[in-house]
Formats: sequence, C-alpha cells, structure tokens
Amino acid sequence: MGWFWADGNAAAAAPAVPPSHKDLAASGATPPPSCPMHNKTMDALSAHKPAATPAPEPTPAAAPPSKCPVNHGAKDTLAAAAAAVAPKQYQQPEHHQPAAATSESSFLSKLNPLNYMFSSISQEPAPNQAIALPTERDPSSIPKGTGDGNWEYPSPQQMYNALLRKGYTDTDITAVESMVAVHNFLNEGAWNEIVEWERRFGKGLMRGWEIMKRGEENAPIMLRRLEAQENDPEPQPTLIRFQGRPKDMTPKAALLQVLGRINSNYATEPPFDRHDWYVSREHNGEKKEVRYVIDFYSAPPEPTGEPVFYLDVRPAVSVTGACERLLRWGGDVWWKASGGEVREQERSK
Repeated sequence: MGWFWADGNAAAAAPAVPPSHKDLAASGATPPPSCPMHNKTMDALSAHKPAATPAPEPTPAAAPPSKCPVNHGAKDTLAAAAAAVAPKQYQQPEHHQPAAATSESSFLSKLNPLNYMFSSISQEPAPNQAIALPTERDPSSIPKGTGDGNWEYPSPQQMYNALLRKGYTDTDITAVESMVAVHNFLNEGAWNEIVEWERRFGKGLMRGWEIMKRGEENAPIMLRRLEAQENDPEPQPTLIRFQGRPKDMTPKAALLQVLGRINSNYATEPPFDRHDWYVSREHNGEKKEVRYVIDFYSAPPEPTGEPVFYLDVRPAVSVTGACERLLRWGGDVWWKASGGEVREQERSK
C-alpha cells in the first residue's frame, strides 16, 4: 500500500464513506494499479539494486509489458501498479566511501521509513501529456501512528507519473481519476475491517469470547450491548506503517492451496497480493503494536462483468493473534455445532 505518504498537506474535504466490498464489486469499478493493497514496496527495493553508474532510460520498445487497470484483467492491473512504485535508477554520488555502501545509504535516504516509498512524487505534468490531471490529494480516514493527522492518498497526477516512470506508457490517462477513486475506497474498506477486529479483541481475549461465543452472526449485537454497558471507549487504533510482500505467501493461503489439490471444493486461485499493516492498539493506557496480514483474492466476475475481490484480514500468527483468530473461528463453529443457530431460529418463529 505504498500509495500512502506521511508528508504533504492534506486536502480540506473529508473522505467519502467507503462502500462495502459487495457494493464496490457491484459498482463496476476496477481497483487501481496503484492500490496500496497491491504495492510491492519491499520487493521493489530488492529488485532494483542501485547500479554503480547511471543506467540509460529504457526505450518504449524495451519497456516491460503493462496492463491498463480499466481495459485489462484485474491481476495484470494490480501487477502493473505494484511495479509502478518501484524506484528508478539514480546516479551514485562520488565519495571516498565504498561504492556499495554509499549507493545504499543515498538511496534509502530518499525513502519514507514508514512505507519504504519516495517521500514525494512529482505533481508536474508528464512530457507530451495531453490531458491535465488534478493534483489535489484526498485525506484518508486512517490515522497515522505519529498522531499528526491522517494518511493521504495520491493525486491522479502522482499516480500517472509513477506509472510512466516504470515504462507503462500505454496507461489510459482518462481512467486515472477513477483508478484513484477506487483505490481510495479499497483502502478505506481494509481499514474498516481492522477497526472492527480491534473493537472485538482490542480489550482482551475474555471480552472477545463474550462477543464471539454466540457465533459470527450474533457478534455485532453482542458487541453493541457490551459497548453500551461499558460506556468507556478506548482510543481508536492507528496505522504505524505498512509493507507489501506479494511474493511471501501466508501460511493460511498456502494451506488453502494444498487443500485445493486434495479436494476440489477448496480449490481457489492463490492471492494476487499480500500486505502487512502495523497497527497501534491502546488499552488501559498501554500501547501495543499489532501486525495485520491482508490477503487479496480475485473471484469470478459478476454476470454483468464487474470484477470481484475478497480481502482476508486478520492478525498475524503470534500468541495473541492466534488466540484471537481461534476465538473468532471457534466461536462460530461451536455455536453452530452445539445447535445454537437452530435454537435461535426456533425462538424467532
């Protein structure tokens, strides 16, 4: 999700309320190639080691193939966006230090340590750009871990410049604004899922079990009851930093692939991207960093042709994270296996 940047002035307008995943799929909108959910930030750093001397700019003929997120398939679109944010080569400064150490230090000094992205991307129109693109950046509803406001989304001009910098010269400039809009909605939806998880388990495992012991379908009701009784809201979670890891398949995704080979009922395409979001959780005045893992799956399109995507958001495997995931999954399984769901249906008759 390397499209967030911590610096820069946020736009004055408040962000729109994101639609649900189902609403987004039904809208016909295609997620943008620059979506932070699809950004290969850390792989970009390892894949583009700085050279000792400046390398010539690639010609259009030698540019890597690209896919327009609006006019092509979803997977190719997301791959193009992830590659678009990779750093380009630069000229190594002449110092008496060893060449490798000097190059790495100079390169990393240009990056924002919170997201491993360049601190700024040009807002200037690209050469031969036929259509002017907006340069305004919308603020997100995602608070920064530093406490100084919210993360910001890129402007359409920044997104277009980043794509061109990697050689994706066939990007449809007329689709860039809609790409940014879809990108922003997707990130808002991912953050909403994290906030919902924090509401359930941010105050401890025992409270989480009280919410989940009657199954997933009753969890929202149980949560609202507890929050009304407590009348003591905790500080909202904040996003400290984030990292794209598209080449590192999560254990859960790998297990699903194995099960799919054994039983076709579990067969599914592997996730096309994976991100780690580091969230600050505060309870009883103590702060704790929680790593969330997000797998992004594509699904068969709707009959009308709209693409469909699924997000699998959960805490990373740790002692606490594993317990939270077990309580959420196990509570739902226990409720159904013990006949709780049937009893609820009979009472409602």
